[in-house]
Amino acid sequence: MIMTDTKTRIRPAAVTLTPAAEARIAKLMASAPEGSIGVKLSTPRRGCSGLAYSVDYVTEADRFDEKIETPGGIFYIDGASVLYLIGSVMDWVEDDFSAGFVFENPNAKGACGCGESFTV
Repeated sequence: MIMTDTKTRIRPAAVTLTPAAEARIAKLMASAPEGSIGVKLSTPRRGCSGLAYSVDYVTEADRFDEKIETPGGIFYIDGASVLYLIGSVMDWVEDDFSAGFVFENPNAKGACGCGESFTV
């Protein structure tokens, strides 16, 4: 029998967070409702194109969720949404008229006219 060393490969996170997104998560966690353990990204069915991005507080982790530790708190990705989000970049953008998370998703094949939802 030949023994070989087993090496564990650390896989990259499904979603890359920009420094602005990490800062926003830190700000959200600083004023989070009691019992919140992090912020979670999911892709519920919504809008005219099918899927939407949703970011919410989470009070308990699901064992299938992906967990990303950021300087300001834990960021979860819904286990059922990971396949739609692999390779995405999440940013926080503010201007004089609006503020919100913005996603650069290589899996999105189209979006509705209002920008609320996307297709994969």
